[in-house]
Amino acid sequence: LDAALNSVVKIFTVSSSPNYVLPWQKKPLRELTGSGFAISDRRILTNAHVVADHSYVMVRKHGSAVKFRAKVQAVGHECDLALLRVDDDDFWEGIEPLELGDIPFLQDSVATVGYPQGGDNICVTRGVVSRVEPVQYIHGGSHLIAIQIDAAVNPGNSGGPAMYNNTVVGVVFQNLSNAENVGYIIPVPVIKHFLSDVEERGRYIGFCGLGLVCQSTENKQLRDHLKMDSKKTGVLVSKVYPLTEVSNYIKKDDVLLAFDGVLIANDGSVTFRNRERISFVHLVTMKREGESAALRVLRDGKEINFNVKLAPVKPLVPNHQFERLPSYYIFAGLVFVPLTLPYLHEYGDDWYNASPRRLCDRTFSKMPKKPGEQFVIMSQVLIDDINAGYERLAELQVKQVNGEKIVNLQHLRRLVEGCKEPYIRFDLDDGRVIVLKYESAKEASLRILQNHRISSPVSTDLL
Repeated sequence: LDAALNSVVKIFTVSSSPNYVLPWQKKPLRELTGSGFAISDRRILTNAHVVADHSYVMVRKHGSAVKFRAKVQAVGHECDLALLRVDDDDFWEGIEPLELGDIPFLQDSVATVGYPQGGDNICVTRGVVSRVEPVQYIHGGSHLIAIQIDAAVNPGNSGGPAMYNNTVVGVVFQNLSNAENVGYIIPVPVIKHFLSDVEERGRYIGFCGLGLVCQSTENKQLRDHLKMDSKKTGVLVSKVYPLTEVSNYIKKDDVLLAFDGVLIANDGSVTFRNRERISFVHLVTMKREGESAALRVLRDGKEINFNVKLAPVKPLVPNHQFERLPSYYIFAGLVFVPLTLPYLHEYGDDWYNASPRRLCDRTFSKMPKKPGEQFVIMSQVLIDDINAGYERLAELQVKQVNGEKIVNLQHLRRLVEGCKEPYIRFDLDDGRVIVLKYESAKEASLRILQNHRISSPVSTDLL
């Protein structure tokens, strides 16, 4: 582990997160630490959540008291990885880049190296590989392959390498809440996918999806109904997302039999290494944007083959909004924002139960039907004589302005500012309605902004 000790650095980040409750403000600066390690071409690999919303980043080598300024080169929030660069040549003296290995096997012993909280010096912890399967990456909300180990992963460990036979087999990134000594590391295939995006395309692109919701076909009666004989296995397509390439080929009630020639079992798994199985979604996520995939489906008892180009699938409600300020538009004290998962996170650690149930359900079930579509809500009412009585209508979706369906927040703004009628009407979810005298509302807008010390009625991205 000597090479690893010399190549692992401590990262010091100063960051400021957006305030989704008051989107015209930012939250106070906060400091956090993490770990990272040197790889080829004088780069440092770490976790995205270590440098998310960063204002300033510094790194320090093992055994040194000197901190060096670091710049964030690329960030992949879905895979929770980031690349840093240090321009100072003095920093790189004595540092050897670590080599990437492969996915370790079950029961292999790995060593995690990093700077967990509780001390300032480097720390080495050993654990055994207990499972390899897709899990939810908490930071980006995606489902990608990960390696579970029985070693403690504490704050500060994030971004450090997991070593096996003198090579990096993963990046430490999260633990299992309410469980002891259950940690997760990002495996090499995910790391290489991220690095290849940056090296070949100059920026992080993302991980592909099919845009399908599938159901297992483990029930024999269901398989008989779908005309699947005893030799056929696969999963039932229960939903096809619009705006995806696959929507031009796959239909609801098709049975997906194989992906790139790999047979899919009735439970949605495919073969993976020695007697292991993994969700077929893993094969999809390992594809690069623009690459083709061969799909074999069963439709009305007949097999059909398609070749489709894959791309990342964007949900209607974004899972994250790092490195950018929230969008907002204020008119007559009505605050309009696009719904995002970070907005719901403002309800606290128990946001799933504490946030409005209607909004929470839409977060996980809706997909865009038009390019650029957003789920726009009225987040709050800045109380004034002009809007008194409407304050209880906050946190409802805005569907129409003066009878026209809105596509996104920018569209809503154009409809409001282009209003030619004496009254302006907002149709909200659940049949609720807001009506204001347009000219009186325009006059009140400036007064409300001044009273609440808000410098602009619109976020910079909408200007």
